[in-house]
Amino acid sequence: MAGNRQKLNLKREVGLIAGVSFIAGTMIGSGIFISPQYVLADIGSPGASFVIWTCCGMISMLGGLCYAELGTVIPESGGEFIYMLRTTGKVTAFMFSFSFIVVMRPASATGIALSFAEYVVAPFYSGSTPPQLVVKCVAAAAILGLTIVNCVSVRMATGIQVVSMVFKLVALAVIILGGVVMLFQGHTENFEEPFENTKADVSSVGIAFYQGLWSFEGWNTLNFITEELKHPEVNLPRAVVIAISLVTGLYLLVNVSYLTVMTPKELMSSSAVAVTWGNKVLGSWGWTMSVAAALSAFGSLNGTFFSGGRVCFVAAREGHLPDILAMAHVRRLTPSPALIFTTVVSLLVLIPGDFQSIVNFFSFTAWFFYGITLSGLVYLKIKKPELPRPYKVPIILPVLVIIVAIFLVLAPILDNPQIEYLYVSLFILSGAIVYVPFIHFKLCPGLLTKLTVFLQLFLEVAPTEKNL
Repeated sequence: MAGNRQKLNLKREVGLIAGVSFIAGTMIGSGIFISPQYVLADIGSPGASFVIWTCCGMISMLGGLCYAELGTVIPESGGEFIYMLRTTGKVTAFMFSFSFIVVMRPASATGIALSFAEYVVAPFYSGSTPPQLVVKCVAAAAILGLTIVNCVSVRMATGIQVVSMVFKLVALAVIILGGVVMLFQGHTENFEEPFENTKADVSSVGIAFYQGLWSFEGWNTLNFITEELKHPEVNLPRAVVIAISLVTGLYLLVNVSYLTVMTPKELMSSSAVAVTWGNKVLGSWGWTMSVAAALSAFGSLNGTFFSGGRVCFVAAREGHLPDILAMAHVRRLTPSPALIFTTVVSLLVLIPGDFQSIVNFFSFTAWFFYGITLSGLVYLKIKKPELPRPYKVPIILPVLVIIVAIFLVLAPILDNPQIEYLYVSLFILSGAIVYVPFIHFKLCPGLLTKLTVFLQLFLEVAPTEKNL
């Protein structure tokens, strides 16, 4: 009977088109509708802001290609967690999963959900600031709704991603087209002295990169769901190149449109750039940009939950979290316990949520771990060249991205230190302290086993095996 037992695995249902949609759909979220004002404010001039946006696209592309090699050498879901586990060891992998699950992914989801909620309620509070209670209730509803979708069906979640991707591309096309029309009408005054008032200090450049890279966050989405990707050795690098090239081109054109319609001062003072643009160009139809921005953020939030739940799932499968989080629904084949756990943490983060701080601290933490992950790729290239590599990049690429990661982590600390970054650093390092008693020595209460059995029956979930 044991030999005939059916294996329970996550299904490979994500193809190239869905893969491109997940990457681009996760990247094109709230960022491009909010971040341009912060990039411009931090760097000081339109010309320098275009340089920042271009560099952000290049960094994301290089990082994505390096991750594509990691995803084909280590064809397991879990992204940075699984790569650190296989290269730099259990302690750094746990530090990442601890930071990712408790801070990074919930903070990212909360920031996107707050952006979604702001755009949803904006038409009902024209000319005034929406109450924070209303905004956070709408954000919580979005988080809960997408959790249900991702727990019920992988196919439904991918469907939402593809559909939202179409809507957000249409919205960006409208912005680009409107900007082109204004440009041909002679509105070029904002480009006459493009580098005037540029801020070149290290801290300003670093923070500007944080804001720009927030809009590109999601370039590594498929590495979290490698076991659900069809033919990952082919589709992973292709999806990365197609999605990031598309997004970079769109972002540059959108920024041109923003600065064609608005002065730098208007752009920097806007709380929702796309809505301000819509009011100036579309007039009474300006509210449509609020809807488009909300749909864009909704798709990004969906992609964030789809991939984020998988990290929690894989960390539990490797023994770094309770066993229940490594289980999947017996019929729907979705990692529902991990998704529910991620949702609970996200809702807790939502209560004191502050968008600006979320972006800076998320980026600081993310690039710390991106650097460690790519150090693992360099290690594999030097120490284990015999490993099969269906796709590979020159060693100079991960080295360049590691240098960028070091700059992004150190820049805001060295030039303009803030106590908050010390708190974040201490929290990251605290993962090593938590690891020793609870993971290495397994000091867990006996109640955990009974709770696991109860939840397994209640949620109708069972342990899974790896898709390799």
